[in-house]
Amino acid sequence: MLIKRLELPVKFKSFYKQFKNKSFKLLDVGCGNHSPKVTKNYFPNCEYYGIDKQLYNLNNEDLSLMKKFYNFELTPENLKEIPDNFFDVIIMNHIIEHLQNGLEILSILTKKLKSSGYLYIEYPSPKSLTLPSLNGTLHFCDDPTHVKLYHLIDIVNTLLDNNLKIIKAGTRRDKVGILLFPIIIIVKLLRKEVLAGQGIWDILGFAEFVYAQKK
Repeated sequence: MLIKRLELPVKFKSFYKQFKNKSFKLLDVGCGNHSPKVTKNYFPNCEYYGIDKQLYNLNNEDLSLMKKFYNFELTPENLKEIPDNFFDVIIMNHIIEHLQNGLEILSILTKKLKSSGYLYIEYPSPKSLTLPSLNGTLHFCDDPTHVKLYHLIDIVNTLLDNNLKIIKAGTRRDKVGILLFPIIIIVKLLRKEVLAGQGIWDILGFAEFVYAQKK
């Protein structure tokens, strides 16, 4: 149980205690990399809905764990397919930087939340432009699919304009990740693995986040 908690993905930490044993509806915006399986591991009772434009690292097990898979691009027209006032939690983890109209899409997604529902969004910070390049992305332009840099104030104002209150916001600094980072380095060296950027995001302040609740 302790190991499982230590491995808890950062995107879940804001609401894990509140929802870990509850039945609730979760929308994962950008659900690749086996996110359905990972999410159900921590929230076994959640009703999981995912959006992605492709089957990116999703297998049959992942698909079977979804209540519904919205296989489309994030456009205002496509998002009409998703019901309003429906979800208890929406996660938008490192997606907005891939969109030219990210604030418009974020605004539409807030309509999909129930009253008192929660939204977690994370994205590269402006500081990422000052960081060196590294495998796995450390400089904003390491990922050629990054098309636009968003600022915390713009994200926050978009949420405030859509009747959400901000619970937490700022630079992502996961204390567990920082404490475990020396161990991760040793393990990767022993395994002769390449050091990826995400392992030092929390130390160097690569990402910003906002956790908010709909009024």
